[in-house]
Amino acid sequence: MSLLSRRRFLQSAGGLASMALLPSFRVAARPLYLGGPIFLKSEDPVELAKEHRRLGYSAAYVPKVELKDSARIAALRKAFAEQNVLIAEVGAWVNMLDQDAEKRRKNREYVTERLALAEEIGALTCIDIGGSYNPKQWDGPNARNLTKEYFDATVENCRAVIDAVKPKKAKFALEMMGWSLPNDADSCLKFIKAIDRPAFAAHIDIANIINSPERFYQNKALINDTFKKLGKWIVSCHAKDVVGKDVHFAETMPGRGGMDYVTYLQNVTALPRAVPLMLEHLRTPEEYDEARLFVMKIAKETGIPLA
Repeated sequence: MSLLSRRRFLQSAGGLASMALLPSFRVAARPLYLGGPIFLKSEDPVELAKEHRRLGYSAAYVPKVELKDSARIAALRKAFAEQNVLIAEVGAWVNMLDQDAEKRRKNREYVTERLALAEEIGALTCIDIGGSYNPKQWDGPNARNLTKEYFDATVENCRAVIDAVKPKKAKFALEMMGWSLPNDADSCLKFIKAIDRPAFAAHIDIANIINSPERFYQNKALINDTFKKLGKWIVSCHAKDVVGKDVHFAETMPGRGGMDYVTYLQNVTALPRAVPLMLEHLRTPEEYDEARLFVMKIAKETGIPLA
């Protein structure tokens, strides 16, 4: 070994030895794709895409567009691609288990159309909940929402939606809920296996499944376990938080609750593909600014770059 090579080797070895004495750290496998609603009063695809970038977003909810409007779909795809903004989600928030047969039929048709839109516009996923047997609230709690009857009916609905569209890229996913299935990683895995379709994927909303003191105070373990079990199927995540209130749990914005956001962001960015983290359920631009800046701050402090 030459003197110069030996010197470089010793310097490198010394550096590695020094690093071993430092606290452990993690380098994100991928940058964070953060997204959320915008409040720009415009229908122009280019302006909409640029507004996401102005806010530091690299992911977006699908802008207003109908499946039949092929020209606008093409314009939106082009504009968002040029700004490097992922169209993350097409929401399909209806009850596929409505007790009224005609409403149930129309709701499933609507979800099918929304999955078709996700495929056409290049969105990563179309999301709904399994539904609810609650007679008054489309997503409300009901004892039957945790039964085999609910599970079997939801499997049938998901298969029907996917088989009608046969998407090649877009995925269909069920949002996790605290009062109905899927309500944790294990129940989500059961749906994945039972539905048995490559187009069915996992969507993560940790805040929704923090529904007990154990999960609230041990949410770091809950986050790690959820991503460990579902990682290969995860296509999107929601960013919320949870705070204890009297004898129940209340949803709040990221940073105002007890969720371990360092662990959450580390898991999202360690996935083997780009998975967006989407802010939701806030009311004003100012609230979204607070939540957005909090997530960006945690990402920066954790060494996770923004996409």
